[in-house]
Amino acid sequence: MASGPERFLAATAHLPITPQRMPDSTHTAAEAAAAVGCEVGAIVKSLVFVAVHSDDSREPVLALVCGDNRADLDALAAVVGAGIEKADANTVKQATGYSIGGVPPLGHPAPVRTVVDRDLLRFDTVWSAAGSVYDVFPATPQQLVEWTGGELADIGSR
Repeated sequence: MASGPERFLAATAHLPITPQRMPDSTHTAAEAAAAVGCEVGAIVKSLVFVAVHSDDSREPVLALVCGDNRADLDALAAVVGAGIEKADANTVKQATGYSIGGVPPLGHPAPVRTVVDRDLLRFDTVWSAAGSVYDVFPATPQQLVEWTGGELADIGSR
């Protein structure tokens, strides 16, 4: 089976994405910012949650949050119209095809409902995981919204 970065590259080959391998881990937003040389806020945290609907159906939701923000679960629940639970590592891998720390905002085996932290718009360039804790790629926040089909919302808090 192909590695996470190889699968990400194949899934996004139609887009102008150039992943970069970092010599140090980018597992956390602080580590990624240090590796890339940018503000922590310009790191995109790809966080998977589970929306629990009134009929007890469940669906994964991907929140793309500024590295210096926390995901506001009440705000996320209001956007998706469902209760929000944290996803476990197995759910993250099942929904996105990637392990925690290397989850990219796109390039998943099947579409995942995505909500994008409006606060990312304060940056010209943001950096996201590209399939592993060592691989990242730059994009504009507008490109991420377009490529993910994500909904812009105020889902981050400091």
